[in-house]
Amino acid sequence: MPNNVPSVDVPEMPVDLPADVTLLDVREKDEWEAGHAPDSLHIPMGELMGRLDELPVDNAVYVICRSGVRSARVTQYLNANGWDATNVDGGMHAWAHYRRPMACVSGQEPEVI
Repeated sequence: MPNNVPSVDVPEMPVDLPADVTLLDVREKDEWEAGHAPDSLHIPMGELMGRLDELPVDNAVYVICRSGVRSARVTQYLNANGWDATNVDGGMHAWAHYRRPMACVSGQEPEVI
């Protein structure tokens, strides 16, 4: 994981994120479809550079992946390019562990894959 990346533990995050905060999920499509945080913005890490215009510039951004490694890299990149980004430590594994709300595209029980 990159050094000097601002991070937050899931229990420290508000359950209902304020309107001026974006939760950015950078996992692959199949991971996101299996289980994701409701209202998260899904932009896979590999597509991020081509889709930066979808990311609100004025919002604080929490970045999440499965475990926190990919999201740490994205957080570092966003902070170097003008965003206020924070990595979510433990990623969706921690999100599920702390029983935060999750949704699944198929309507089945959400899971972290």
